[in-house]
Amino acid sequence: MVECDLAKVEVAGSNPVSRSSFRSSSSPGSRMPWAKPLPRVLFMTAAAVVLSGCGSGNHRSLESVSVTPAIAASPAQFTASGIYSTMPTSLDITRTTTWCVGTPDGCCAGNIAIEANVTAGLAQCLSGYTGTVTILAGQPGPSPGPDLGYQLQPFGVAQLNCP
Repeated sequence: MVECDLAKVEVAGSNPVSRSSFRSSSSPGSRMPWAKPLPRVLFMTAAAVVLSGCGSGNHRSLESVSVTPAIAASPAQFTASGIYSTMPTSLDITRTTTWCVGTPDGCCAGNIAIEANVTAGLAQCLSGYTGTVTILAGQPGPSPGPDLGYQLQPFGVAQLNCP
């Protein structure tokens, strides 16, 4: 999702009436016939500069993820917060990030035994499993190899204790 905030642009010597009116009339004998349309030209130029900052020039990226609580007993609701490169810099990404069971280095499980399920931060141990499970939240990256799942980059880590 791309977000753009448009700033209010004020042009020196203009007012809302003169900005909304694009007619220019120069009186006969005026020494500078181009002077009347000058505020219009300045306003249009300023508007073009503001609008050019939107769209393809917006390179917002997820820089880090934190997961809370750090340790919980099953079942548990985890929350993910993302830190972005541009405003707003901190957002709750619990419902929009990728969640998985994996390893502390950010690899989501591939074709290995799964000890728990996690969806939108809600994690629960599978019946019969006892131990600690690593819960990951983050942005999917490249696969480390066939049947090895995929790597989250960046990612946050939490632990789920299974009774």
